Amino acid sequence: MRFNNSLGLLLAFNFCLNLSLIAQVDSSQNALQDSLLAVQQKESKSLLRQADSIQAADSIAEATLKANIAALQSSEAKEKVALQAQLDSLQKAKSLRENRIRKQVDSLRANTAGMPVVLFGDTLFYIYTKLGPFSPSDRAQNIMNKLEMLVEENLYREDLMQVFAGEESHDLMHEEIIVFSVTDRDAFWQNSSRAELAAQYLEAAQRSIRDYKSRTGLWSTLKRIALLLLVIAGFFFGIRYLNRGFSRFIDWFLKKGEPFINGLKIKDYEVLSQEREEQLIAWVLNILKWLLILLVLYLSLPVLFSIFPATAGIAGTLIGYVLDPLKSFGLSIISYIPELITIILIAFLTRYFVRFLKFLSTEVAEGKLEIPGFYPDWAGPTFNLLKIIIYAFAFVMIFPYLPGSESPVFQGVSVFLGLLISLGSSSAISNIIAGLVITYMRAFKIGDRVKIGDTSGDVIEKTMLVTRLRTIKNEDVTIPNSSILNGSTVNYSSSAEALGLILNTTVTIGYDVPWPKVHELLIAAARKAQFIESDPPPFVLQTSLDDFYVSYQLNAYTKQAKGAAKIYSEIHSNIQDAFNEAGIEILSPHYRAARDANVLTIPPQYIPPGYKSGGFKVEIAKDQTKDGKP
Repeated sequence: MRFNNSLGLLLAFNFCLNLSLIAQVDSSQNALQDSLLAVQQKESKSLLRQADSIQAADSIAEATLKANIAALQSSEAKEKVALQAQLDSLQKAKSLRENRIRKQVDSLRANTAGMPVVLFGDTLFYIYTKLGPFSPSDRAQNIMNKLEMLVEENLYREDLMQVFAGEESHDLMHEEIIVFSVTDRDAFWQNSSRAELAAQYLEAAQRSIRDYKSRTGLWSTLKRIALLLLVIAGFFFGIRYLNRGFSRFIDWFLKKGEPFINGLKIKDYEVLSQEREEQLIAWVLNILKWLLILLVLYLSLPVLFSIFPATAGIAGTLIGYVLDPLKSFGLSIISYIPELITIILIAFLTRYFVRFLKFLSTEVAEGKLEIPGFYPDWAGPTFNLLKIIIYAFAFVMIFPYLPGSESPVFQGVSVFLGLLISLGSSSAISNIIAGLVITYMRAFKIGDRVKIGDTSGDVIEKTMLVTRLRTIKNEDVTIPNSSILNGSTVNYSSSAEALGLILNTTVTIGYDVPWPKVHELLIAAARKAQFIESDPPPFVLQTSLDDFYVSYQLNAYTKQAKGAAKIYSEIHSNIQDAFNEAGIEILSPHYRAARDANVLTIPPQYIPPGYKSGGFKVEIAKDQTKDGKP
């Protein structure tokens, strides 16, 4: 019983071991398969040895019991019954052990791939066990080589192929050549006897050779030659008429489609003229024609090669060049469907989440949705920033599901592109960051009149990279955001509505004019200008007392920051009129004149009637002489 338990454990261990080994075999491993078979044969050899020892021990015990039973006299019936009971028990245990071993071998057989013996494209049988130093693959190759040698060298005769029984094997021989041998292990693996298995292998080999000879006989060869010539003629005339027919179809198609061929235009730009469009259509159709001809030629080759058995393998190879990639492509598409569904789901959720954020951004920008501490002009830039982050996050989630994402080439190209972007976009990144800072600083908004550096104008566009201004001369100036962040910005519109923008200009008047009069005239000139606020009123500051004149600075409030240039011009005109009407000369920066000889500097219409400039008064000093003459 101890021996039986050990045998059961050994069989269970052997069964689990073979299952684990079989589960690790993939589709490309003939070498691994040989290794697996070697391990299995080693275990099977051990199993056979133990089974042989068990059977030998059982046979000895059975023979001993039978001899003892025969030696007993009829008077010793009790002992005879006891011995017969032991014999029955022994035979029952032997039967159970044989059934258990057979089940284990059946399990191994179902999960183990043997090495096929293929003769002229026909699989005869499979080899599962070793023979001496030869592995199953070596044995299968040797059998194929010997059979092909016998047939190709015309040595084969069916009556000379026979099975000879030996002590350790049944050998299939052709005269003195041992084609292959069937051992106890082969029979044990196939659950058959050596004689039965050898007969099966012999019948399979003879049948395959008979079929091959019938396919390659003289009459068959002549028929195949005739069929070959017929197929060649058929393909020749088929391609010839296909070429002619397709050429006529192209001419017919162009003629019928002429009313619909009007060229291709995008707005006012003519991409393709009518003549070029016809040429393009004809070129595409000709390409299709030659592709079709090449396809027919390619498909004709497998047909031609398949006519003769010797070249049938080439036909299968040529067809495999087309079918194998298509099959692989189709299987790849089918296996990729779960990943594709995942990508579509991620893209769908990302799209509608971005649309939801767009809706919230529009509501905030239009003032329909108010968030404490969040300004409406932040809505657009914040949405753009979140959109970029969400798309980047979605791409990171999708990337592992892309075909070939685990390929080293794909990863290398990704790293290379990332390196190029990182090295070439340093200034762009700085402008993007500056754009974000400027947005949330609220230095200006679209429509504000600002001065950035030496450029003054209205803000017409704000992007993540640049800000565009339109000057009063309708010049569009593009300024990088990093330059704006590093410099100073003057916003004329931010406080104009609430506090009013103070426009100021300076006039220099001589010391001979009373300063209250100057203040009065300047304030009156400012009040006459359009868009100048009366409350708070204009005021004058005397900014300096210079060597030749006094500097008077006129200050006036306005809420029209964009009209500052026109308001300045109008104020200056009013100042000139006011001072001319008051008869006050504006001598700035300073004026030198011989007053008796020059006219006034004010316009003629303001000069009093009858005014004439005086001449120079020249006095000649008398020389004090004796007679009083000079």
